[in-house]
Amino acid sequence: MNTKEILVTTEEQERQERYTELIRELPHRPQSYYVVTYGCQMNAHDSEKIAGMLDRMGMKSAAEREEADFVIFNTCCVRENAERRALGNVTWLKEVRKTKPDMIIAVCGCMIQEPGMAETILKQYRFVDLAFGTANLHKLPEMLFETLNSSTQQVCVEDKDVIAEGLPVRRLRQDAAYLTIMYGCNNFCSFCIVPYVRGRERSREMSSILHEAEELAKSGVKEIMLLGQNVNSYGKGLPGDPTFAALLKQLDEIGIPRIRFMTSHPKDLSDELIDVMSSGKHILPQFHLPVQSGNNEILEKMNRHYTREQYLDRVRKLREAIPGIGLSTDIIVSFPGETEAQFEDTMSLVREVRYDSAFTFIYSPRKGTKAAKMEGLIPDEVSRERIQRLIALQEELQQDTLKRFIGSEEEILVESLSKRSKSAVSGKGRHAVSITVNGSNEDIGQILKCRVTGLKNNTLTGERI
Repeated sequence: MNTKEILVTTEEQERQERYTELIRELPHRPQSYYVVTYGCQMNAHDSEKIAGMLDRMGMKSAAEREEADFVIFNTCCVRENAERRALGNVTWLKEVRKTKPDMIIAVCGCMIQEPGMAETILKQYRFVDLAFGTANLHKLPEMLFETLNSSTQQVCVEDKDVIAEGLPVRRLRQDAAYLTIMYGCNNFCSFCIVPYVRGRERSREMSSILHEAEELAKSGVKEIMLLGQNVNSYGKGLPGDPTFAALLKQLDEIGIPRIRFMTSHPKDLSDELIDVMSSGKHILPQFHLPVQSGNNEILEKMNRHYTREQYLDRVRKLREAIPGIGLSTDIIVSFPGETEAQFEDTMSLVREVRYDSAFTFIYSPRKGTKAAKMEGLIPDEVSRERIQRLIALQEELQQDTLKRFIGSEEEILVESLSKRSKSAVSGKGRHAVSITVNGSNEDIGQILKCRVTGLKNNTLTGERI
């Protein structure tokens, strides 16, 4: 894929900037906004871009959604529950609008990118003013201008896969930042809606990524999270076919203290990447490696392109190259047709790998995916019983696995005061495990050294060094 063909042109960027200026000059424009975010880190970063654009239009972020003149719901559609939560909250705003009739309500994100969803929402929720998809984010100034100058609902959903460089960002944290390296996915796992709503894979130019990272370093950022639906396939289609490992190596040389990334697909985890991680100075020893199932027949039905044995080999190589590496994963239970024996294969894999953490889900049919047409849906009571067993097993193993940190030295990037004590602070360690140590507000955003002394639930406790 030619990057020049998918980049938003300079002319289009300038056109959107003119709409931004027009909105700033409107006497009846919204004065405040509130962005509600559902879903993954990619959605969270999109919300930061939305906030950045609204700041440029002269608006201020409201403390509560009820106080805002403009409320945007950035939605997720990976699971049905995420859609229900989003739509439930949108409906709740209908009552708020009765006391604030000039409030503007927009719904955007992955859910809107589903075929026909935007039109359905505008038809069923007449009080929604604007609906736009993931491919139209850069056109927010134009869409909002049209909304402010029209009495009809506005909808903008395109299938064209684009990369919009240079969008303003209002970061949630000043010490840490998201950095998107690619968009979309080509894997088409049979259960997953993402390729249909986020489009095909397209990688940003390495020079653009490195420039953004350098600017983040100059601003004092201490940690970056590299984002992509499958970061391991970065570079495919770019001139010279750069690899994710090559990009990571260059980012490591910039000197930002901490580098994380997600998400990775096991089939694309290369020896080159493992070597770069093991020799890197700032690449944190943590890897999120979704397995989804421990049974080969289910993995094939999921269209995952690896076997249980191949996955375990990747785990072995990671642990040999990076002793003590923190591993986390995603697991789906009750995929269509999954037998008790196949589920037990997943349980045995969890026992064998011993993850630091695991995100577990009951299979959720997504319209338009191959799995949604499969026979053999598992009864709800069986699904609930299976996931309860899986969660119980993971919690038991996690308690034992995290004990390896007790007595060791760690570094944490402080995120907040502890919820349980005003004289303690919490943050993530190098292995992505939460650690609480003594501290104060002044420590937020700082990297602290500590010695781990204990474990409470899934959080480590420590003493500052």
